[in-house]
Amino acid sequence: MKKDGYYSSGEFARMAHVTLRTIRYYDKQDILKPSFVTEAGARFYTDEDFARLQQILLLKYLGFSLDDIREMTIDDSDYHFMLNSLNIQLKLVKDKIEQMQLVEKAIEDTASAIQTEHTIDWSNMLNLIHLTNMEKSMKNQYQNASNISARISLHSLYSQNKEGWFPWIYRQCKIRPSMKVLEVGCGDGALWTENLARLPQNISVTLSDISEGMLRDARRATGASDRRFSYRRFDCRKIPFEASSFDLVIANHVLFYCENLPSVCREIKRVLKPGGRFICSTYGKKHMQEVSSLVQSFDERIVLSADKLYEKFGRENGAEILSPFFSEVSWISYEDSLFIPEAEPLISYILSCHGNQNQYILEHYKEFRSFVSKKTKNGFSVTKDAGIFVCAN
Repeated sequence: MKKDGYYSSGEFARMAHVTLRTIRYYDKQDILKPSFVTEAGARFYTDEDFARLQQILLLKYLGFSLDDIREMTIDDSDYHFMLNSLNIQLKLVKDKIEQMQLVEKAIEDTASAIQTEHTIDWSNMLNLIHLTNMEKSMKNQYQNASNISARISLHSLYSQNKEGWFPWIYRQCKIRPSMKVLEVGCGDGALWTENLARLPQNISVTLSDISEGMLRDARRATGASDRRFSYRRFDCRKIPFEASSFDLVIANHVLFYCENLPSVCREIKRVLKPGGRFICSTYGKKHMQEVSSLVQSFDERIVLSADKLYEKFGRENGAEILSPFFSEVSWISYEDSLFIPEAEPLISYILSCHGNQNQYILEHYKEFRSFVSKKTKNGFSVTKDAGIFVCAN
């Protein structure tokens, strides 16, 4: 018997303008499961299932495989997840547009060379082939952007400190007109997009990242026409600038990801002007400890980070690591905590971590969602233990 608010597989397929065969295939591939299955095996879908189908069809249109899509989507139609998903999908579409524009130019350049020189520029053709195989990097970019968005969202929604993290960092930078600034590992440029109104006109800011996708997001967010910003892709173990180039270098939650910290510190010291400053943020061992305890109480096998990043570079050992390279090193804490009254942003944050959580959560997602909902019913408090080291050259 059909339940109110539910559509049969055929009705759902017609409403979505796809074939019934497609709906059945997505079901079989565990990409889009029905919301209700009768004892006789009849499958039914709801309006909420359209959000999931929308993600699938858009990602398929962009060229992702079904295996990729299975990893990139989550079966939750809460508005937090939907809004985050739509924002990330919008970034993907913009990335695809930029890529296709590059493909268009490569084809035009190659055709022009054939017409004028009666020969083929093989380098252009190889570039074209490379450009048309960017889906793997787009998948990584999607996942990275989604993870960053989930983390920023949790903190922006529920931080008790009314001065947000990025405005606080900016204030500590003490930026003045005519300064030359370098940010290593800029990510999507959030430090600058949240402080554009405060930034002097007469200033030079170089944003760098090892990820071309992150730089693309940063360029798009800060405004490609804003001449205060320039963008460079490089590994911060080898910074491609002359000695004494910058008044200020910033590394926001970056150093604990670096392979060779002494090399990175030497390079940053080298490109800093005499009297320049290096500001680098990190966190301590108490940071977000309640979240780790929460997931382990659901399944003790879950570890939210394969590496304890604060052990590589954290509040407790950062001064010892930095002191051999800089004349003065001091710590400033960002006084804050989280009070989380609902489950969805916390779940998004948990799924964004670099550990093994998806291995144990996604197969029991509804159970986990119910578990977190109960824990957040009366509010869930989380310790934050983060701040910056300020180093003088």
